[in-house]
Amino acid sequence: MADANYLIWAGLAAAMVGLSKGGLPTVGMLSVPILSLFMSPVKAVVMLLPIYIISDMVGLWLYRKNFSAINLKILVPAGVGGVLVGWLTASLVSDTAVKMMIGLLGVGFVLNAWRKRHAEPAPTPARWRQGMLWGSLSGFTSFISHAGGPPFQVYLLPQKLPKLVFAGTSTLFFAFINLAKLWPYHTLQPYGPNELMGALVLIPFALVGTVAGAYFTRKIADDWFFKWVQVGLLLISLKLILDVVTA
Repeated sequence: MADANYLIWAGLAAAMVGLSKGGLPTVGMLSVPILSLFMSPVKAVVMLLPIYIISDMVGLWLYRKNFSAINLKILVPAGVGGVLVGWLTASLVSDTAVKMMIGLLGVGFVLNAWRKRHAEPAPTPARWRQGMLWGSLSGFTSFISHAGGPPFQVYLLPQKLPKLVFAGTSTLFFAFINLAKLWPYHTLQPYGPNELMGALVLIPFALVGTVAGAYFTRKIADDWFFKWVQVGLLLISLKLILDVVTA
């Protein structure tokens, strides 16, 4: 922990987790690749979970009045089910296959949205069937590598919710998902003193990031907010595909 270079990059990873919990989606997905520069990806995923949970607590307070209740009723049970499937199939599922699948879905969604950008399609309502599908996929991919954002956004973006409601729904949904991952992660790779100490050192970075994320979310115009969400989704999806191609 005395390594300044590690602390800078790990602090950046934790801050990105905080920014995503503050309302800037997709940013947090960069945290695992950054931390993987210094440790195995599996260890990075496990060590970041306490950071996610602590940031969730701040995000829950910041967005306690801004969320879509009907979407949470659909997504949370589906997402927890996806976490359970991820836990039960952890030894069978290839990270490579999951990354490629999620990357292709994300790229396809964004390109299709940009193709229809002048058509101005009407907002879609919350739908149980689609919500259960994308919610479970989001929980599953979140369990694998904290990469639940793209499936969640594919489902929620077409609803064209108000900016703060979109951000709050994302924050609350992933707060439930991260709590559901705590015990399964511990059974697969138990938390030791080093992991807990590493997470403790990074907490201030995550808290600052969470508050900053909420501030910027409220300041960015709605139109630009969702454009940046789409750009972020595209970049992260391309990064997942590139990871597979260059592996």
